[in-house]
Amino acid sequence: MKKKIILCASVVAFAAAGAVNADSKKGDDNGTARNNCPVTHAALENAIKAAQLKANGGLGFHMWATVVNADGVVCAVAKSGNGLNSQWLGSRVISAQKANTANSFSLTAGGNAGNGLDGLALSTANLYAPTQPGGSLFGLQHSNPVDTQWAYAGNANKFGRADDPMTGRRIGGVNVFGGGLALYNSEHKLVGAVGVSGDTSCADHNIAWRVRDLLALDNVMAGVAGVGDNIIFDATSAAPNGIVDGFEHAACAEDVQDNINANTAVLADAPIGPNP
Repeated sequence: MKKKIILCASVVAFAAAGAVNADSKKGDDNGTARNNCPVTHAALENAIKAAQLKANGGLGFHMWATVVNADGVVCAVAKSGNGLNSQWLGSRVISAQKANTANSFSLTAGGNAGNGLDGLALSTANLYAPTQPGGSLFGLQHSNPVDTQWAYAGNANKFGRADDPMTGRRIGGVNVFGGGLALYNSEHKLVGAVGVSGDTSCADHNIAWRVRDLLALDNVMAGVAGVGDNIIFDATSAAPNGIVDGFEHAACAEDVQDNINANTAVLADAPIGPNP
């Protein structure tokens, strides 16, 4: 009788595990879902390759680019270089982390009408200052950690391809330096975000800006910068206690003016909003 009870319990446990597994496969984080992806892999790959070739004020390194949909699920991963190690391998997951951050902390239009912040977009560059010690968002970078089970899974030969193992997975992570931008369609609806990584963080932002422009998904309604969710360089903004005020980003060059000039040129070349 005891053996029968144990056997029955084992069968029930196995059936329950199967039910849970089957239920998990119905979700949007199942490794195959590409629903509601705002871009195709080909479009992202073409955009990151074209953007990387432009003057971006950085080192000129090759880049990784990741797009998540509005649910935070990775739906496209691409790279600008031909080989796996033509760009920093560590930047692959960082690009996904940046995309997740921009999507997670940006808002769609129609949810905050009347307060001047409807559709507020925050780039990862905007989060640099407030997450420093003493900042209003200090510790944010330690929330929502990367899901390492999926971030590093799979065959490396597939990294950056249409079947990249991160595709269809919610990688998570919070990044607080340049390179992540929310994606907005022509109706100002948040449809996901793009993250790029592989150069200086200031150049990463500029390249992401170009990528978003090329994808025609830069219809940003509101942001904390003078131009939407652009990076903010302010050499005079340091408070007496050493904390940077607002949403500024650290300089990536010895002279901050070099970063300002590079970013200004990018904005002139890829203005925010509908393409002419």
